[in-house]
Amino acid sequence: MMKGIKRKRRDSFGMFDGYDSCSEDSSSSSSSDESEEEVASLPASLPIIKNNGQVYTYPDGKAGMATCEMCGMVGVRDAFYSKTKRFCSVSCSRSYSSNSKKASILARLQGKPPTKKAKVLQKQPLVAKLAAYAQYQASQQNQAKAKTVVPVEGFDWGRYINSNNFVGAPVTCFKHVPISKCWGDIAEGVRVEVLNTDNNLPTKVYWIAGIVKLSGFKALLRYEGFDNDGSHDFWCNLCDSDVHPVGWCATSGKPLVPPRSIQHKYSNWKAFLVKRLTGAKTLPPDFASKVQECMQYPFKPLMRVEVVDKMHLCRTRVAIVDSVIGGRLRLIYEESEDGSDDFWCHMYSPLIHPVGWSRSIGHRFKRSDTLTNSGANRTPIKDTGGNVMCLCVLADGYLMIGIDGSEAADGSDWFCYHATSPSIFPVGFCEINMIELTPPRGYTKLPFKWFDYLRETGSTAAPVKLFNKEVPNHGFQSGMKLEAVDLMEPRLVCVATVTRIVHRLLRIHFDGWEDEYDQWVDCESPDLYPAGWCELTSYQLQPPAAQSKDNQMSVTKPKKKSQQYKGHKKTTTQQLKEELLEGDDFTFLQGVSDQESNGSGSYYIKQEP
Repeated sequence: MMKGIKRKRRDSFGMFDGYDSCSEDSSSSSSSDESEEEVASLPASLPIIKNNGQVYTYPDGKAGMATCEMCGMVGVRDAFYSKTKRFCSVSCSRSYSSNSKKASILARLQGKPPTKKAKVLQKQPLVAKLAAYAQYQASQQNQAKAKTVVPVEGFDWGRYINSNNFVGAPVTCFKHVPISKCWGDIAEGVRVEVLNTDNNLPTKVYWIAGIVKLSGFKALLRYEGFDNDGSHDFWCNLCDSDVHPVGWCATSGKPLVPPRSIQHKYSNWKAFLVKRLTGAKTLPPDFASKVQECMQYPFKPLMRVEVVDKMHLCRTRVAIVDSVIGGRLRLIYEESEDGSDDFWCHMYSPLIHPVGWSRSIGHRFKRSDTLTNSGANRTPIKDTGGNVMCLCVLADGYLMIGIDGSEAADGSDWFCYHATSPSIFPVGFCEINMIELTPPRGYTKLPFKWFDYLRETGSTAAPVKLFNKEVPNHGFQSGMKLEAVDLMEPRLVCVATVTRIVHRLLRIHFDGWEDEYDQWVDCESPDLYPAGWCELTSYQLQPPAAQSKDNQMSVTKPKKKSQQYKGHKKTTTQQLKEELLEGDDFTFLQGVSDQESNGSGSYYIKQEP
């Protein structure tokens, strides 16, 4: 029967002449109850233990040691995570929290769990998260030549969104992803030509469908002819190679055949399509070529770059590009003999630079001398992780920033930001915007007050005018779903949700995990991606924690851990104004508001000259 059909001439829609007269037969876990805890400082007279570069003290040999229940590592008890010191790190605690999570970790590590986790993983910004990743390394010598992400059971964004009535962040929110600049006209109602899966023909055939709902790159489609009947709706990635603009079948000589379920609904399908498609929008004719063009990346394997040293954040090292996936780079440090000493980041990450960059600005490189602070202008500022910090200035606007109270006396955990970075904020930003601020380690005068701290330390608050206050119209809204990098383990991209927006900051929650694992990121961070990005680029997506095997949508959120005190209680606007006015040197740029803002309004504190 198909041979007879193929002999007939196709019309301008790609449909077969005479198809209307064809007969029916022709086409018929629960999480561990642990909470992060600051390690109290001990008397200097106690014995000193050096553990993986960090210095700790403990009163006696036995009581001062502990064994991780996840990886079995023995280490200094004070360096262990949680009140009961059951785990050596946050990562091990997370790994222990559910069988499904452990299975996922084993899969992505190609069957080998982490073997060493020694440092305390404080809830700090990128500085500490990079340090955490340094402890995440595992010995993988057998797979040094081809260290790739191991596929796990596929995650179905469509079912996840439909079952919970979620909304995905639009592609236009992510300026660094493929086709983002060309996505503006793609909306509900746009028609495309896609594979017709409702047929019994022995060859590929296509039909026209309309977009019912958009979530990132994923679109819910409905075949033309089903009208208000959504029983045959289906999800697909609009950048898939089998999705085309209307008219592609006609120009490509492909058959356009209505679904079997409705093939007798209309006697003249040609007239039906003419009526339905008149005035309708479709994809640009060069959409597929633009997708392919956007997925060509300037970085290639064997290229060399300078990248932050994950073991000593204050310096950079030369690394070799091993692989490029969707713009994300797997970098191998040049001195790594077996290729296992790697680092993941996006090509637009501020952590990587061209070779020679460090020398040009006076940044530490590889095995340089110990950083000294003599002569440096130490000025307190505030960053996205809620940690009190100080800084010294390099060339070309770059700053070395260190967390107050850090145990690394040599400055090895200082980190480089540019002065225009949107990830650093002036004194008082957290308090005004109701974000938890972590006081310096060992600082006991709580609740933490900036004015008291500045007077006690003889420090000066950085003027507000020095900070980047621009807030782009990013388009994110609370509740939107997306795919986000777990900065604690940068090789992982996970199902996540925007839960709060403060100016240009987004609070990212990892679905299925406790709130304490949330992370604050900038709205233009290259570590955020729309739903469907992993599918498009063939990058492994980590599903929500405790995902049921029987029901992929059934997500059990681990039990919430008790929260440690990390700063003074939230104050009212009036109380905050009164406290600031007592400082004599500070005034408000404008009225303070509890309203979360996506606008350009400033809620900073200004220091008078």
